[in-house]
Amino acid sequence: MTSSTGDNNGLVNFDQKSLAIAAIAIAFNPIFWNTAARQEYHNKVLTKLAGGNSRYACYGLAITIFSLGIFRDFLYERALRSQPSHPVLETALSQYVAYALLATGNTLVLTSMWALGVTGTYLGDYFGILMDKMVTGFPFSVCSAPMYYGSTMSFLGTAVLFGKPAGVLLTAEVLVVYLIALRFEDPFTAAIYQKREESRKKGGKKL
Repeated sequence: MTSSTGDNNGLVNFDQKSLAIAAIAIAFNPIFWNTAARQEYHNKVLTKLAGGNSRYACYGLAITIFSLGIFRDFLYERALRSQPSHPVLETALSQYVAYALLATGNTLVLTSMWALGVTGTYLGDYFGILMDKMVTGFPFSVCSAPMYYGSTMSFLGTAVLFGKPAGVLLTAEVLVVYLIALRFEDPFTAAIYQKREESRKKGGKKL
């Protein structure tokens, strides 16, 4: 892999429109799924569109989120290809680090999806599709948000693999938007399950 800075001698070429487009896509996705999920929780918008079937509505959102993620990754890779490379990120050691990040990141993402299932992964809680109990096994025994942290590691691994400092910058954006998303998602999800527990206790007292 050769270093190519094109007409820009800096680490990042901010003149490339593809960089801005990728940055917008990275920010848009969590905003979209949080907005859509909250609309569903409060107004049942997606369930109504799915003919009253909340599970079908959740599957529809899952397909949409997954597709947006694939498109975002495509835009990210395209942006990297037009960015300057840096020799420090093109050493043999850097390549080993890149593959390690990709392997670890994908492992966290895939195992969390396996543990949660489709509805657990794609905001089924907001559709009233709640899990029986909290998942505490791997990868949730390693970190609280393995899908987000795993995804961040995969972004960073791709940046290092391509030898692009711009990818490191975009990875920082990925981490920031995920951390912001968690500040909204975690309390909201906790409140959903707390509401269920309170409902169960009330039902138990009636019995």
